[in-house]
Amino acid sequence: MKNAICLLTLCFAWTFAQRSTAQEAGGFVVIVNTANPATEMDRGRLGKFFLKQLKSWEEGVAAAPVDQDPKSAVREAFTRAVHGKKVSAVKSYWQRMIFSGRAVPPPELDSDASVIAFVRGDPGGIGYVSPSAKLGDGVKELELTAE
Repeated sequence: MKNAICLLTLCFAWTFAQRSTAQEAGGFVVIVNTANPATEMDRGRLGKFFLKQLKSWEEGVAAAPVDQDPKSAVREAFTRAVHGKKVSAVKSYWQRMIFSGRAVPPPELDSDASVIAFVRGDPGGIGYVSPSAKLGDGVKELELTAE
């Protein structure tokens, strides 16, 4: 019985370590407001929030995505991992959306601390920060899952 418990514990620890390592290797951590009941999301759905193709959470709360500065390493890592494109390609998408009058892009903030403050202040807030960012109260990490 002890061996089974040890094995189960090791499996859970390994799974958690693999998920955390995968996100850190990606160069970003996705965060949401702690009022949001979501705990995980796949990259496809995450991308739809940031392209404003999904406008609200399941509970009906308006989604409030926030991007980082286009020149930041965390923005580049997020854009490549989630959208499968360069930041310049996503910027071109937003130029087309603005020109056609269909949508405006998420706000762009200049630091992890600014993104954390934004997400903390909006129940529908969703953003991404560097893996080393100190989250503090009011925000939580959203686990990324396979699509």
